[in-house]
This record gives sequence, C-alpha cells and structure tokens, in this order.
Amino acid sequence: PIMLLKVVESSRYLPIWVGTAEATAIDIAQRGIAPPRPLSHDLMLNIILAFDDKLESVTVTHRNEHTFFAELLTAGGKTISARPSDAITMALISNVKIYVADSVLAEDGMDGPQPDEEEVAQFREFLDHVSAEDFDGEK
Repeated sequence: PIMLLKVVESSRYLPIWVGTAEATAIDIAQRGIAPPRPLSHDLMLNIILAFDDKLESVTVTHRNEHTFFAELLTAGGKTISARPSDAITMALISNVKIYVADSVLAEDGMDGPQPDEEEVAQFREFLDHVSAEDFDGEK
C-alpha cells in the first residue's frame, strides 16, 4: 500500500510506501471509526493527554535512504520521533495539521494531474446515483 499525501492548493504529491497493518490503521482513522477498545494510536494519544499535553501537528521531516521520518509536535512544545504512518494516523484521529518539509517535497514529491472541476462534479454526480445493481455484469 502507498500513503499518498497531497499538497493543499497544489498538484504536488508525496508517495510513501507503508505496510498493510499501517494502511489499515490509516483507513480506520480516515473513516472515523472508533474501536471498542483503544488501538495503539489511541493509546499513544491517551498517553500524551495523561501528561497534560495534546498533539498539535505532525511533520514528515526527512528521508534517509529508503526510509521516511516524521515528528509529532505537542502543544507543550515536545517533539517526538515517529514513523510517518503512525504520525499520519494520529493526526487523522486528532484532526490536526499534517506538514511535509519543503526539502522532502522537493526531492521526493511528484507532480500529479490537477483534476478538472467539471470532471470532478460529474464524477460526484455519478457516485450520488450509482448502485451495486449497476455492476451486476449481465448487461
């Protein structure tokens, strides 16, 4: 799986390969699913809260060979090293900003297509009216 970070107001992307378990954790966080018991990322956030702090933002800081690195920044000014997948998952759960260092975007980012506004509107219209029966394979 690839975690694809997109620059706001730009067509620049940063692809980061992640493991299946990490991708699943990101998916759960993106969907806003609250598990019945805290998962590891919830636990880490709870530990930060227990020390009277909270997550302020996360930043993908650099790459060393084939490995990306990230940092968690707390409201109390503490910086904690983290894997990007963990940092992004925690950011999604906490609804905090995600940053990527300019040097990382310059070296590892890639330009992607800028979607046409009309195409996006047409696709959303399609999604609003499509059903599983439309793909039954008999037509």
